[in-house]
Amino acid sequence: MMNSNQDSAALIWEARFPLVRLEGSGCSNFLHGQTSSRVDGCAHGDLIQACWLNATGRVQALLEIRLDADGADVLVLNGDSDSVADGFDRVIFPADQVRLGKRRQQRRMQRLEAGKAPNLNQVIWLNETSEPKSPWADLSPCNPTELEDWRNKQGWPLGDQELTGDTNPFELGLSNWVELNKGCYLGQETVAKLASRGGVKQQLRCWQSTSKTQHVLESGDQLKLNNSRAGIITSVSRDKATGSSFGLALVRRQALDAETLQAGNNDVVVSIARPSTFCDPPARG
Repeated sequence: MMNSNQDSAALIWEARFPLVRLEGSGCSNFLHGQTSSRVDGCAHGDLIQACWLNATGRVQALLEIRLDADGADVLVLNGDSDSVADGFDRVIFPADQVRLGKRRQQRRMQRLEAGKAPNLNQVIWLNETSEPKSPWADLSPCNPTELEDWRNKQGWPLGDQELTGDTNPFELGLSNWVELNKGCYLGQETVAKLASRGGVKQQLRCWQSTSKTQHVLESGDQLKLNNSRAGIITSVSRDKATGSSFGLALVRRQALDAETLQAGNNDVVVSIARPSTFCDPPARG
C-alpha cells in the first residue's frame, strides 16, 4: 500500500526489467536506425523512450534507452527481451562498431500521476547496491492490482493484451514514442504512411460498465454497435465499491464516436471514452 503521506492521485511503480547491453562507439547510430525515436545526438545519461517495430510498423517492444561513453543500455519495458537481442544481433555488421554485451535485470522506479501521460522525468534507474534518495525513499511502491487499475483508468497500453505484436503506435496512442522527422528505420515506411493518411483502423479507448452487473466482462470479449462488430476488450479491472467494471479496449474507427457500446455475450452496456494519456500524431502538411 502507499505511504499515508503519498499523493493519493499518484502511484510509485517499482519493478525489475530485462536490459540488453550494447557496446561500442556506433551504438547511437545503430539504435537510431533500429528504433522509432531520435537517438543519434542525444546526451549521455538521458533516457529515451522508443518503440521497436517490425517491418510493417507493428510494435514488438517498448524500450528505454540510455547512452553512455562505452555504449548503450536498452531496457525492455514491454516485450520479449530475447527477441530484441536476437533482432539486434541479426542486423549488426562489423562496420556498425557495435556488439552485444552482458544482459542483466535493471531496477526501475516511476511516478505515475492521474490524468497525466507517464513521462521520463518521473523515472529513475537504480543500482542493485543503492537505495533511492528523498523524495523517492519516502514513497511506497504500489501493488500489481493498483498498477493495473491505474493504467486501465488512464489508458496506458502497457499490457500484453494491447501490445500483441499486431498493433501500431498510433492505434495505441503512442505517437510521442515515434519520431516522424528522421531518416530510415525499421518500420518507418509504414509508420510514415499511417501518419500522412491521418487514420488507423482502430484506436485504444477506456471503457466502463454503466451500472452494477452480474455479467463479468473479460479480456477478449467483443464489442458491438447496432449488432455490428465494434472492437474488442483488452483489459479488465473491477471496482469493488460499486461493482462496476472498467478497462481498455481497441475500438474500430467507425465506432469511435459512439458514447456507449454493447459488450460480451450478454450485451452489457459500456461507456467509451478517449484515454487521458492518448497522444495523436502531429498534423502533417
